[in-house]
Amino acid sequence: MNPVAAADLGELLQLVPVQRAGFALLLAAVGLPVIGVVIVGLDIMPVRFAMMHVALLGIAVALWTGLDPMLCALVACALAGAGVAPLARTPDGLSGAMGLLMSLAIAAALLVLAVTGVNASGAFALLWGSILSVGTADLVVLGVLAAAVPALFWWRRRDLALLLYDRELAHCSGVPVRGLTLVLLVLVAVSVAGAIKLTGALLVDALTLLPALAARRLGRSLVSITLWAVAFGVFVNLTGFLVALWLDWPPGPVLVLTAGAVVLAVHLVPERRTGSWRAPASASLPSSH
Repeated sequence: MNPVAAADLGELLQLVPVQRAGFALLLAAVGLPVIGVVIVGLDIMPVRFAMMHVALLGIAVALWTGLDPMLCALVACALAGAGVAPLARTPDGLSGAMGLLMSLAIAAALLVLAVTGVNASGAFALLWGSILSVGTADLVVLGVLAAAVPALFWWRRRDLALLLYDRELAHCSGVPVRGLTLVLLVLVAVSVAGAIKLTGALLVDALTLLPALAARRLGRSLVSITLWAVAFGVFVNLTGFLVALWLDWPPGPVLVLTAGAVVLAVHLVPERRTGSWRAPASASLPSSH
């Protein structure tokens, strides 16, 4: 497949669907890598797969009822995130809850599709994404996340640093652990659902987890890790999207490969410049007197 000429690439960038897709990726780069920091910090890696199945259930219900599929996926993921919060007594509890949620959601989705007889192709299309079909509603969701997630991190950075460092220490220090965990899980769930159209459910790691994995290599505190994650997210999303347009390749896989290359490159940084993932979280806390 021949690369697109520079003039043709310029013409592509003038198309409204391409501009919307680029703007959506830019918004995603601001909020979603911060969600990746939460996923890594709470050690809930299975959350991406769990919410993928929950989103599938929401879309199956939407196809059955005639409602908007992405709206149903967002609502289903938000409710699921809130629902597992009471089970999040320990980091192990979070992982176990996500595994249970994953199994129940996919079983329910398949049952709805089988019983109602609706066309399953629309539901399973979310596995691959459709970045050029991004609409106004998708931009609104990503815009809200781009504003709300960094704002929450800045506003409650001390509490978040304690929670991601040690749950019990956070509880003893007066941090509202249950309420904050609930908010974080709902944001994680909605963010995963909101990113599905951009890369597909199978490749959502490119927008959330991989920038956070690269950032934890360089960051020395929760704040610096978060800033690095956003910086990597912007670079990966814009670079990957332009490369995909230039080569006329599907954007999702290119974004993942770009993010993976960044993670590998960052891990070539000498170890002496880095610290552990959790211990530096306390470094961002103000000293008490």
